[in-house]
Amino acid sequence: MKPTPNPPHFIIIGAQKGGTTSLYAYLTQHPQIAPAAQKEIHYFDLQFDKDAEWYYSQFPTSAERGYKLTGEASPYYIFHPHVPQRIYDLCPEVKLIILLRNPVDRAISHYHHEIKIKCESLSFQEAIASEPERLKGELEKLQANPTYYSYEHQHHTYLSRGLYADQLPDWMQLFPKSQLLILKSEDLYANPGGIYNSVLEFLGLPPHQLEIYEKHNATQYPPVDEKVYEQLKVYYRSHNQRLAQLCDRDFGWE
Repeated sequence: MKPTPNPPHFIIIGAQKGGTTSLYAYLTQHPQIAPAAQKEIHYFDLQFDKDAEWYYSQFPTSAERGYKLTGEASPYYIFHPHVPQRIYDLCPEVKLIILLRNPVDRAISHYHHEIKIKCESLSFQEAIASEPERLKGELEKLQANPTYYSYEHQHHTYLSRGLYADQLPDWMQLFPKSQLLILKSEDLYANPGGIYNSVLEFLGLPPHQLEIYEKHNATQYPPVDEKVYEQLKVYYRSHNQRLAQLCDRDFGWE
């Protein structure tokens, strides 16, 4: 007998370098949450050539006992133009968790991540200066061709991924507020236990306390030149103001 399809109950959709690995690790330690086959399935962005049955197979089947919820965390989802509609079409009732980090710090962390995985060779200043040219026409190609893959869009979007006010409306138009939880990454870093339990409440689960809240994927890197940091703060100021209006909340990144 074929197992009943079991779509995820929750998805952490981003942002990249915003604490998604840590939060997912905390959630999957809850006794009523079962992990997916892997944290980042990337079905809706990088593996959408596979069918829905393949996606469902990444989660425990409904025949398995001992858990209530299951989910995944693929932080490219929030940024990929086709993903909101794809998730809505397949999982319209899923709960979406979004971690937003100060976009200046996120860009710096993203850059050092790409250096670490050998996908970047430029200096940080060169990389952000080169971003517009690297991305030229890539978003249009992605939008025009659902099967198009853009290396530049995935790896070299240090500034673009921090424009949260450009990304959230597509999700807000499809999913009701009751299915969206927007968190500030800095709150997770400062109070992991409290944020963990607020997420559990959002998911309809009882509170839970972990013995340790390990910070995952934390990378040590040299500080950015103060002048460059200030330039990036200015660059993001109006975008952060738009985000504050969109979410009716001041994220306090100034």
